[in-house]
Amino acid sequence: MPPRLSATPRPGPLLALGAVVLMGLSLAGGWWLGQRSGGSGQARSRDALERQATVLQERMAQGSASQADRQRLLEVLLALGDTKEATALLEQLADQHPDQWQLRLLLAEVRRHGNDRAGAERELRQLLNLKPDRIEALQLMTLLQLEQGRGKEAEAQLRALMEKTGKPTPQPQQLPIGLLLADLLQRQQRPAEATALYGKLAGDFPSDPRPLLALAVLQQQQGDTKAAQETLALARRRQGEKGDPRLDQVAASWGLAGLKGPSPAAPKPNQASRAVPEPGPPAP
Repeated sequence: MPPRLSATPRPGPLLALGAVVLMGLSLAGGWWLGQRSGGSGQARSRDALERQATVLQERMAQGSASQADRQRLLEVLLALGDTKEATALLEQLADQHPDQWQLRLLLAEVRRHGNDRAGAERELRQLLNLKPDRIEALQLMTLLQLEQGRGKEAEAQLRALMEKTGKPTPQPQQLPIGLLLADLLQRQQRPAEATALYGKLAGDFPSDPRPLLALAVLQQQQGDTKAAQETLALARRRQGEKGDPRLDQVAASWGLAGLKGPSPAAPKPNQASRAVPEPGPPAP
């Protein structure tokens, strides 16, 4: 399952959206490049990376570096843990290619990784000023706010976007925003509100399995295995002909062989109502 919002790692439901995953893989990939060999092999690997960096930086200084050279230099700098140089290069690339918003998103993550949270937030606000509902930037912004004890601010921002994207009818972009908000509610120890929100999203987006999948994981975490199994079965029914590997992964992790492969028979009405609760008022 993809990583979720958390200042401290712990098991949890999915946050099935890409920004934090993408950034984490970028940095983890650099770590792997630098750590894949042990002992003297590791030292040789680092020496090779440093030589690559020197060559590529010389090309940059001479103005002969290609786009591939710049990208490779960024990878090498991240592998070496050179946050300062990687930040400088990303700033240059992001300014030169304003249409490639992923560069600024990666710059924000590198700043966060270097403990420059104010700088990271500044980069994210540039992205959100252009597109307030860009979910990748919202994910990282919410994480930053949560890490700084600003959960209420993050919640207010997401609720405002939920309201905006719900008029006159729920728009597609409301679903990932709602999933992010439900994730935040769980981090704030408000599972009842998260459950109600998953139920609402499941009703508003009847062909998408993601709200039910997130709800099933939450129910399993709360120890209600029967409800989780029923909800997971409902999620599988929604995927139609196209399979969703996340459903198989969850079913396999719970040892639910019966929920893998072909869609199971439709649950009884009372089961469906138990698995997908009607939206209700927030928990006191």
